[in-house]
Amino acid sequence: MQIQRRRFNAALASGLGLAASTMAQAQFRVEISGIGATQLPVGVTHFRDEDRSGQPLSAIVRADLERSGMFRIVESSGNLDERSLPIYPDWRARGADALVSGSVTRLGDGRFDVRFKLWDVVKGNEIVGQALAVPGDDLRMAAHRIADEVHQRLTGERGVNATRIAYVTRAASRYALRITDADGEGGQVALASPQPIISPAWSPDGRKLAYVSFESGKAVVMVQDVQTGARQSVASFRGSNSAPAWAPDGRKLAVTLSRDGVSQLYLIDLDGGQLRRLTTTSAIDTEAAFTPDGQTIYFVSDRGGAPQIYRLPSTGGNAERVTFSGGYNISPAISPDGRTMAYVNRDVGSAFRVMTLDLSAGASPTVVSDTRDDESPSFAPNGRLIIYATRSQGRDVLMTTTLDGKIRTRLLSSGLDVREPAWGPFGR
Repeated sequence: MQIQRRRFNAALASGLGLAASTMAQAQFRVEISGIGATQLPVGVTHFRDEDRSGQPLSAIVRADLERSGMFRIVESSGNLDERSLPIYPDWRARGADALVSGSVTRLGDGRFDVRFKLWDVVKGNEIVGQALAVPGDDLRMAAHRIADEVHQRLTGERGVNATRIAYVTRAASRYALRITDADGEGGQVALASPQPIISPAWSPDGRKLAYVSFESGKAVVMVQDVQTGARQSVASFRGSNSAPAWAPDGRKLAVTLSRDGVSQLYLIDLDGGQLRRLTTTSAIDTEAAFTPDGQTIYFVSDRGGAPQIYRLPSTGGNAERVTFSGGYNISPAISPDGRTMAYVNRDVGSAFRVMTLDLSAGASPTVVSDTRDDESPSFAPNGRLIIYATRSQGRDVLMTTTLDGKIRTRLLSSGLDVREPAWGPFGR
């Protein structure tokens, strides 16, 4: 597998072997590995009558909380719902600090009434109770919203389970750009094509996706409205057009173009106008990533003889090298708070692994994966998780990891190769 080298080589207009699929539903399950430093023990009981709803709501909530790396799920057998009064000493004896339970009831209009409560087992009181009336198609989303409410109430920060991810799958010679829940399930096919699709990137408001399509026989940067499916070509110049990255204002993209020879960085408006060149070198400059304030662009260049990560002002100017550990570093992604960079490093054993780097002066990088073929790191909108693609047991798969690498989650698909993940923003 040519992993993120494919993206770097895309700057040379290479035809890439990517992951994509047809309209088949991707069925995912969660596998947790690693040991968290500090995890809050939470019990999540079986929701009353959830078996009649067609969705395992309590299992979805459990998986969401586990995936965050901040919770440890406590064995939670027994009959309990949001109308019950928990026997707090029993739950303390099980090791739980908090408890979630609820119910699902079908309403006369076909919708479902989903209710839940969150209790503080240590203090012996109720923290929050809520009710949601949703159509059957939104039951999974209701479970994600419950998990996010629990996450925020117990940690003080937003959960990301109700956000979306985009990724590319391949089945035989068909490719698909999919948009799904943050756990990789549900969702829709945004684009199906017999030609590769690469480099999906969410607009800051979550309403559009930029990506590179090879439908015309060459690499072209497209922007697609997620809701309507309407598409427009933004960069289709002579040579290769690749690696779109949204500016934080959502009004322009940084792209890699080879229109004037070697691949260089440019800024372009969404209508394809106001093209402005950012770098002017004889090296390959590609894979731009904006900081949240829009003032700086991180990118990959081989101007020093091998791919390394640099940064420069988003208005252009002198570039400063950022990575010095290892001879091959690519695919920068910047955390929502601007403090951390995720990227892919090739070590001396030719393994490609996701790293994180605190961008404060003097920090050393941290390896956060235990696989060898990693690519495409992307931060969750709360900055607590990174999603990336890798290869495991002969398949292309997606993983999430905490920033310290202590909790990793594998999303397993049924017979599909899955690549190129991009985590969407809050606001769904």
